[in-house]
Amino acid sequence: MSARALEGIKVLDLSRVLAGPWSTQILADFGADVIKIELPGHGDDTRAWGPPYLTGADDEPEIGTSAYYLSCNRNKRSAAINLATPQGADLIRKLAAQADILVENFKVGGLKKYGLDYDSLRAVNPRLVYCSITGFGQNGPYADRGGYDFVAQGMGGFMSITGEENGGPLRAGVAMADLSTGMYATVSIMMALRHAERTGEGQQIDVSLLDTQIAMLANQGMNYLVGNVVPGRLGNRHPTVVPYKTFEVADGVIIIAIGNDRQFRAFCTEMGHPELGTDPRFATSAQRLINRDVIEAKVQEIVRPFPRDALMERFVARGVPAGPVNSIKDVFEDPFIEARNTVHRFSREEDGVEIPTVAYPGKLSATPADYRHCPPRVGEHSREILGQWLDLDDAALDALAAEGAIAQRPIKERKQP
Repeated sequence: MSARALEGIKVLDLSRVLAGPWSTQILADFGADVIKIELPGHGDDTRAWGPPYLTGADDEPEIGTSAYYLSCNRNKRSAAINLATPQGADLIRKLAAQADILVENFKVGGLKKYGLDYDSLRAVNPRLVYCSITGFGQNGPYADRGGYDFVAQGMGGFMSITGEENGGPLRAGVAMADLSTGMYATVSIMMALRHAERTGEGQQIDVSLLDTQIAMLANQGMNYLVGNVVPGRLGNRHPTVVPYKTFEVADGVIIIAIGNDRQFRAFCTEMGHPELGTDPRFATSAQRLINRDVIEAKVQEIVRPFPRDALMERFVARGVPAGPVNSIKDVFEDPFIEARNTVHRFSREEDGVEIPTVAYPGKLSATPADYRHCPPRVGEHSREILGQWLDLDDAALDALAAEGAIAQRPIKERKQP
């Protein structure tokens, strides 16, 4: 077995839905022991965000095991702890004392009433890396608001540059503010963990959906800051690179994404129009941008008669960047998937049910991601975790269960009859 980069790192995951679980799944993929804390009897909200749900051993949908939940909770163990009870909150404090990292996405101040805010937990574990994910940050004019990906995409300017040129604003087809926030949270956690390992000093990380969405404007944000240009929607056009869009062909649509003058000349030569590559109106990137409508119309006229796949072969041979517009079905039937091991399939130990997952995309040569645990059921590992982390015996665990502080998924649900 390859080494795991985060072997021995303990993570207490108090987050729900997507941004936080996306971050902690990455940590788990590299060997961290990630404990997902869930409300007994309910669990993460996304468990119910279906259909589709996983098909169980009886060929019926498993209500509570949605595809959404499965997308961001592999390699974790679940403990069902009611932190609203004094006993439950005390368990979280004790677990935090053992943890290296805590991730939470409660509203600002939401954990303070339980004594689980950063200042309270820093007192019991000074080296704790405590990552708080919110909609709008720990301070500022919107700190008290709840955070939602859709709202962040709108407030962060993303929807003003997404969609057809004369159409209305559109959000992305997946929750890009949540996902990018999860990624930024992970990067921040690793930097803070490095600092804690060197100095013994933990810290709080304040990462928000809106901060992240604004950062993700990238060159479009800089177009405003540098040039006072307010970008708008361009459909599939690029704001500064031409030709760089979708074009209609004989049997559908193709993406042509020409990024420099050499590629443009290669395209013109391959398509039998070398004169366009030296035409002063189109010879340079800046001139093509000025004359965008003219050159895009010419490219459209040139490629329209040809089948997509035939064009793709010619463009690939010439080094002209191009690609198809795939459906999700097309994506997962592409030979790339098998060649790159893009999909991993768990076989659930208790009943053999297959659970697919999209693998971590980075391929690390010495410490690759691995896949130890399929996404857990609510409270599947409550007693196991508390026994391992806190050395609690059966009597103590029975007492906590009787008090309503913890729950364990019943054996009859965990074992095939």
